[in-house]
Amino acid sequence: MLVIRLQRVGRRNDPSFRLVAVDSRRKTKSGNFVEILGAYDVKKGSAVIKRDRVDYWLSKGAKTSLTARNLLKKQV
Repeated sequence: MLVIRLQRVGRRNDPSFRLVAVDSRRKTKSGNFVEILGAYDVKKGSAVIKRDRVDYWLSKGAKTSLTARNLLKKQV
């Protein structure tokens, strides 16, 4: 099953995250994701999300993590 969740990519003390579609059996830091769907910068509080691709994966049956779901709700 696919899950849409955040993956940390920032340096130490400078967090930033990718929004990725990944197999739910994979670890969060494995790097084996299906597609990058966006980015979220914590310090700026800004998010860039490919909404059409997120909708595509949700229509295919992907689930969202709680944090990713809240981030998507803020964008709408």
